[in-house]
Amino acid sequence: MEFGKLPSVEQVDFSFQADPPENIAVLEACSGDVKPRIYLGATGYNMKAWVGQWYPAGTKTKDFLVEYGRQFNTIEHNTTHYRIPDTATVARWRDAVPADFRYCPKIPQTISHARTLGLHGPEIQLFCAAIDGLDEKMGCCFMQLPPFFSVQDVPVLVRFLDQFPTEEIPLAVEVRHESFFKKNSAAQEYFSVLAGHGVATVITDVAGRRDVCHMQLTTGKVLIRFVGNGLHPTDYHRVEAWAGRLRDWFAAGLQEVYFFCHEPDNLLAPNLAVFARTTFQKAIPAAVIRGPEACPQPPKQGSLF
Repeated sequence: MEFGKLPSVEQVDFSFQADPPENIAVLEACSGDVKPRIYLGATGYNMKAWVGQWYPAGTKTKDFLVEYGRQFNTIEHNTTHYRIPDTATVARWRDAVPADFRYCPKIPQTISHARTLGLHGPEIQLFCAAIDGLDEKMGCCFMQLPPFFSVQDVPVLVRFLDQFPTEEIPLAVEVRHESFFKKNSAAQEYFSVLAGHGVATVITDVAGRRDVCHMQLTTGKVLIRFVGNGLHPTDYHRVEAWAGRLRDWFAAGLQEVYFFCHEPDNLLAPNLAVFARTTFQKAIPAAVIRGPEACPQPPKQGSLF
């Protein structure tokens, strides 16, 4: 993930924004006797470098998804951003992972990066029909809007949300244009649109764009894309800060969090996830959470000489 990356983070102020006042009403509306859940994942599973540490030694490529599902309970599923899968592929994804696993498939770029958001073509219907095959393992789709999509384009998003089956397929939206993070009525109207359609926000915590770590909630769930810096000490401090914010949100009524660990080339994502799991468990002991554990290493052969 190159968006918001910096060559050095030494001088970055990673402190969080205060909660927008609108969060109070959002969380009050969804509060109830629901056990909080934290889904912890990475951005891909085809990682040969994980074999022998996070996947058992000798794991074949065809078994990577099975082993990923044993370590994590969600995935930022970017595969669907580049093509709409067929039903057989979706069924294979569904059956490869445990019952508590939830996919977060990314809306295809033929929809999200089109000026009309796919409203005049068959892509929305084709994608929804395919991805519906995830059944109970559907977590929350998310749409990453392009950098040129601004508050001026919100009417197009409204038409898209009117057509997208959000009651059957949960959805979250990520925006990047600076206009969405201004303290004005146009920006707030965007978040009101999401809330009115039952659509969650995506919060991106990245060094070079602190505005996109906006802390605005619109439903009882939220997707957090945490972009680390190679396990720099600030990565750990930021996870600890998230533990505190999530603890407060869960206490106020939040129900689900999808927390995705981004590290360069995805290599160190499990390492960060281990720290996130233990940190979140300590701060929010009531939360249901599952995260990676290193595989046992085979015994070393003794020398004959």
